[in-house]
Amino acid sequence: MSEKKIPYKIYLEENEMPKQWYNVRADMKNKPAPLLNPETHEPMKAEELETVFCKELVKQELDDDSRYIDIPEKILGFYKMYRPAPLVRAYCLEEKLQTPAKIYYKFEGNNTSGSHKLNSAIAQAYYAKEQGLKGVTTETGAGQWGTALSMACAYLDLDCKVYMVKCSYEQKPFRREVMRTYGASVTPSPSEMTEVGRQILAAHPGTTGSLGCAISEAVEAATHMEGYRYVLGSVLNQVLLHQSIIGVEAKLALDKYGVKPDIIIGCAGGGSNLGGLISPFMGEKLRGEADYRFIAVEPASCPSMTRGVFAYDFCDTGMVCPLSKMYTLGSGFIPSSNHAGGLRYHGMNSVLSQLYHDGYMEARSVEQTSVFEAAEQFARVEGILPAPESSHAIRAAIDEALKCKETGEEKTILFGLTGTGYFDMVAYEKFHNGEMGDYIPTDEELQAGFAGLPKW
Repeated sequence: MSEKKIPYKIYLEENEMPKQWYNVRADMKNKPAPLLNPETHEPMKAEELETVFCKELVKQELDDDSRYIDIPEKILGFYKMYRPAPLVRAYCLEEKLQTPAKIYYKFEGNNTSGSHKLNSAIAQAYYAKEQGLKGVTTETGAGQWGTALSMACAYLDLDCKVYMVKCSYEQKPFRREVMRTYGASVTPSPSEMTEVGRQILAAHPGTTGSLGCAISEAVEAATHMEGYRYVLGSVLNQVLLHQSIIGVEAKLALDKYGVKPDIIIGCAGGGSNLGGLISPFMGEKLRGEADYRFIAVEPASCPSMTRGVFAYDFCDTGMVCPLSKMYTLGSGFIPSSNHAGGLRYHGMNSVLSQLYHDGYMEARSVEQTSVFEAAEQFARVEGILPAPESSHAIRAAIDEALKCKETGEEKTILFGLTGTGYFDMVAYEKFHNGEMGDYIPTDEELQAGFAGLPKW
């Protein structure tokens, strides 16, 4: 089809919206390693996981075989408030870069939570409500997940208790207030409200916190309150399943115009956005139907894939969660308080870790000043102020487009624009004032995290 006919924004009709999530594990030859009980080191049974998670979510977490899972009507109805999300051809960015590359991005920021997180939040809240629970607990880094979950819980009349990483709680007060507007209680983590929080504060006085700390507190809170379960915004396989709607929509939109991407890029923290975007394309690659180049982009300050080890580790700092085999920096690793709060996680989802380990995907790390340079460049020509997390993918997309400028190759690049940065103005202010630094952990600092890995 003629390139001129490809619009700036490709919207699917409501009736074209996917009615099933795609489970990439069904097409993996090497399945992700099972979650292990931290005491017995045996694979976790469903009934053990159900003390922490909702029953239906446990079923999805352990399902390595079902290729497609139907999306319940109630969730589809909620999705229609902000989905289908647009696939945008970045004509203006292409022109500015003077590149022969064709750049597309899937924009997930067109809802009040400001990011892709709502796709899984409504699913997890729905299954909690169906189980007859009173409420849920969770952690949040930059606040997008906490905001999304508070919205979903308000819609379904569920109580929502959020433990927010302390440095983000202080850096992003407006996102905190959006959560409270939707009825959530928000506690800076680590806190004095839980036993594990008190232990972390005693061991690390003045700590800025981490997602691993906040997870520990949220899990403890859930297991100590009747009628509550814990829900998680990334890392788990069930979350990648829900987020697959991003990639399935993107593929449907591209297929409409006969477009096949050469390179697919996503920012990488715990894996929810990256896994959701690449899933259907990765499925084609795994089945031998097509080939793509996948690039995971992470912060240089928290480089779990590029400098981590592939090993069983705790998903949380307090070591109360199951053990997951993943690329990790060690559950005790607390990254510097960089401004991409949603990417400050010590490990990577087990599915993505296995795919990376098996050579289906590559990874790179980037410094945050370089990320904000890309964010500003993008904002000035594409008209969207991107979140710091999303801007990691923008940085890599621009770099790949500039390589095409050098070689003359007309590659097609797709990246995930996971959300907007309108609540991240403190970060933009520090960048503009020249107050932003690039912290990269030393090998010695990483070794300290690796030393804490479980040994048996």
